[in-house]
Amino acid sequence: MEIRGHSWVAIRAIFSVVRGRLTGRRQRRRLATALKPEGLLTYVIIRPLSDAILLLWRVERRFEFLYRPQFDRWVRPRLFAWAQALQNKRRRDEKLQLAEEGQLDGEEDYIQSIIDEITLFTRENWLPGGAQRFGNTKTFGVLRADFTVLDGLPANVARGLFAVPASYPAWVRFSGPGPYAPPDIEDFGQCSVAIKVMGVPGEKLMADERQTQDLIMVSPASFVTPNIVENAKLQKWVRAKAPIGYAIAPFDTHLLHLFMQLLYSPVHANPLEIQYYSNVPFLLGDGQAVQYSLKPQSPPRTRIPVRPGENYLRDAMLDTVRRGDWSFDFMVQVQTDPHLMPIEDATVKWPEELSPYVPVATLRLHAERFDSDAQLRFADALRFNPWHSLPAHRPLGNSNRARFRMYHELATLRQSMNRVEHVEPTGHEMFDEV
Repeated sequence: MEIRGHSWVAIRAIFSVVRGRLTGRRQRRRLATALKPEGLLTYVIIRPLSDAILLLWRVERRFEFLYRPQFDRWVRPRLFAWAQALQNKRRRDEKLQLAEEGQLDGEEDYIQSIIDEITLFTRENWLPGGAQRFGNTKTFGVLRADFTVLDGLPANVARGLFAVPASYPAWVRFSGPGPYAPPDIEDFGQCSVAIKVMGVPGEKLMADERQTQDLIMVSPASFVTPNIVENAKLQKWVRAKAPIGYAIAPFDTHLLHLFMQLLYSPVHANPLEIQYYSNVPFLLGDGQAVQYSLKPQSPPRTRIPVRPGENYLRDAMLDTVRRGDWSFDFMVQVQTDPHLMPIEDATVKWPEELSPYVPVATLRLHAERFDSDAQLRFADALRFNPWHSLPAHRPLGNSNRARFRMYHELATLRQSMNRVEHVEPTGHEMFDEV
């Protein structure tokens, strides 16, 4: 990455710190410039500090089994509620109505900045033929499923895909956080799920697929960045290989957001035993916004291995579906308060006491072996995008608006590097047995 333009500024800032002369607005601005992701101080201070923090965290993860289940059950809800309350106290009321969006100044510039950074990261870190997704990188598995809309739904949620009871084939991809694909025990403790419901009739918001409805969720209850302005900053830190810099950089810290992410980043035992959240809203018919969640119907039963293998999460999933089908409740949460349940801030978890989740469908995974090379390669031919959608479920908010271009252009880049053609699946795909 280019740092020459900031080198002299960084060196002068370092000497100013050493001599104790860094006072006043001009000097602080000089240090802030040197501490940008492309600045020299990032490479001599923040990047080594980021590496050290991540190393300590990975050591800690080896001992989480001693306390984390009890912590997550009794302590995490209280700490997360406190963090959310503090965040809401700091947020200004945007005076929006229910399901109303607010445009950010310079929104397209921020979207382009994110695309540019991730494109550079992809070309710098992956060779042609082996390019991976930037986010939700490591594929644990792509599984067959049935997505069944429930009968007798309340009128306000029986809209769009959920208007009529029906069953649809689906492909479901479970994955790790990214942007790399390390051994499972060394990842960031977050999982994601992407559901591609197939055979869905009607007009779609994206033209590259005609019969699909994509539903994408992650395991943290809130997103790491509130909007694309902050996300553009994060991507610069990630490309500089100093991701902690986003949270701890002087004059622009995001410690509260990091704290909330850590609360939902444990060592997982099995991706099929986790509740997932959309973090961002979607229409549910005209004038009504919802968020999604996917929750297992059965309680957790998997233990983390004493000596976790590189792909122990995939092994746990294989063991689960080898025993039989596995089902989730797919749920929606209706927005009832435009400030406490914002459209434009993805770090705010909508309070369930204001609006509980309502089950609208069942996702049933089939009992199968899904770890053949052909079936895992199939993941590379799939594109997931929340804009593969009926207009009744149009994505809302700046983070979702950014995904339209981001996901499409970055998927095109990945597949062109790998010489893989995009395919719209039908559910009839067959693969060789393992």
